[in-house]
Amino acid sequence: MRAPIGNFDEARPAPDCLDLLTPPVADAVRSWHGDVPAEQLLYVDTDPAIADTAVFVEHHGADLLDSSANCVVVAGKRGGESTLAACLVLSRTRVDVNGVVRKQLGARKASFAPMDLATGESAMEYGGITPIGLPADWPLLVDSAVVDTEWVLIGSGRRRGKLIVPGKVFAGLPGAVVLEGLGTG
Repeated sequence: MRAPIGNFDEARPAPDCLDLLTPPVADAVRSWHGDVPAEQLLYVDTDPAIADTAVFVEHHGADLLDSSANCVVVAGKRGGESTLAACLVLSRTRVDVNGVVRKQLGARKASFAPMDLATGESAMEYGGITPIGLPADWPLLVDSAVVDTEWVLIGSGRRRGKLIVPGKVFAGLPGAVVLEGLGTG
């Protein structure tokens, strides 16, 4: 099957590639019940050595710059309590951690979670964290521009491989809150 974006050798339905996904991502795909059929979640094999956005786009197609999204883990702190959340923004933008995220989490301070905490709590690899399969109790803050993008390239839970998903899927994921202006300039 041909991928709807990028120039990948092959795209396969994610339910056919469960062994290539981390356990939480595979479990989420296995038990999928979103408005979009699980077969529309596509897996593409990628080389982790070219995972950097600029190199990746050069290799797999310039159209990916406008249709790739990054999922980052943030920690919001207030009164000794810490809340982990994930943020999904288009790759050409940055997460507004000190504005939109802090306000949404009701935190006094918000920052990117340390790598070992983000990977340990998500059970995903650094550079491959994806909104599909995150812990159910985490808020998932999604920039509205991601939801409005027809097809979005995201991580697969591992550094090797990516998922291509209809943007509207993200609004229906567990804990999802769609926000204007989460991704900035």
